[in-house]
Amino acid sequence: MEYAPYRLRFMNPAGTSRGVLNEKLTCFIRIFDEKNPEQFGIGEAAVFEGLSKEAGAGYEIKLLETVANVALGRGTDLTDFPSIQCGLEQAILDFSNGCRGLYFPSKFTEGIETITINGLVWMGRHDEMMTRLEEKIEQGFKCVKIKIGAIDFKDELDMLAAVRKRFSRSEIELRVDANGAFNMENVFPALHALQQFDLHSIEQPIPAGNPEFMRMVCQVSPIPVALDEELIGVNRPEDKAKLLDAIMPAYIILKPSLCGGFSGASEWIQLANERNIGWWVTSALESNVGLSALSQWVGTLGVTMPQGLGTGQLFENNFTSPLRLEGEHLNFNPEGLPVDRKQFLALDWRG
Repeated sequence: MEYAPYRLRFMNPAGTSRGVLNEKLTCFIRIFDEKNPEQFGIGEAAVFEGLSKEAGAGYEIKLLETVANVALGRGTDLTDFPSIQCGLEQAILDFSNGCRGLYFPSKFTEGIETITINGLVWMGRHDEMMTRLEEKIEQGFKCVKIKIGAIDFKDELDMLAAVRKRFSRSEIELRVDANGAFNMENVFPALHALQQFDLHSIEQPIPAGNPEFMRMVCQVSPIPVALDEELIGVNRPEDKAKLLDAIMPAYIILKPSLCGGFSGASEWIQLANERNIGWWVTSALESNVGLSALSQWVGTLGVTMPQGLGTGQLFENNFTSPLRLEGEHLNFNPEGLPVDRKQFLALDWRG
C-alpha cells in the first residue's frame, strides 16, 4: 500500500457557512501486488480539513501505520479515521475487480440504470445564487438544494420566495442546508420564516454537539430536519444507535468518507431503517475517484429519492471519470472502463 496527498483546486470559490473554499486536501491510496506494482487498485481518502475530526497531525501517522500493517498482513483500527477506512475499502474493491475503476458492479455500472441527484446551489451573493438556481432548473433538476446561512437571511428568504412564486413543490422540490448556521436564539424564528416555502427538509439547522436541543428542534420544527455534521465522529454502532434514539430526526445524510466508509455508512442505514428514519447519500467534495466509487455504491442501494452526489465539475485538476450527467440523472458509461491508470503515476506516492 502507498498513499499520495493531493490538493484539489476549485474552478470557482465554493461558499459555505464555514467560509469560502478555494482548494481542498484529499489523499489517494493504492493497493498492489509487489510482484506486479503496475496493476493497482486506487481509492480516495477524502479527508476534510475543518470538518473531519481526524484531520490533523496524526493523520499521516495513521496512514503510515496502515501501510506497515498492510505489508505485514495485519488489520488497522480505523474507527476514528473514517476517510482512510473509506479510501482503503475503495482500493481493495478496485484491486479485487481487476484494477479497472470498478468498485460495485451493478446495473448502474452496466449503464442500464441511473441515479437521480439534486442540483446544488452554493452560497454567494443574492444575484449569484439566483443565477445558479435558474441554471439548475434549466438543466432539468426537479430537486434543488440551496445552502443558506452565509448571506443576509432576508435575501435568502427573498430567493426562496421567488422560486416558489414560479414553481410549486410538485414542480421543484427544495432542500436547504444550514450547516449549523442558526443558534438557540434564532433557530425557531428562522424555521417559522422558512415554513412558508413548503421545503422538503432542512439540513443541520444548529451546530452539531447539542443532541438535547437538536431533539427539541426536530420535535417542534415545521420542516423535517436532516442530520449531517451531527453524524461526524460517531463511529461505533452503539454510539450511532444512541444518537438516533436521542434525537430522532426525520432524515440522516450519509457521507461515507466522514462516517466510516461504505461499511460504516451501511451501519447507519440499517439503524435508520429500524427506526423509520429516512436517509440519502451525499458526496463530500471528493475527486472523480471517490465520487465514482461513491456513486457505484449508491447504485446498489435501490434508492428512489434524489441523492446529493457531486458531478465532478468543481475542480480544475480533477481526473477522468466514467460518470456522466444528463439533466438530473447521473449515468455510468461502461465504455469509460478501464479508467486510465497513467494519470495517477505522477502523484507523490509515499510509504
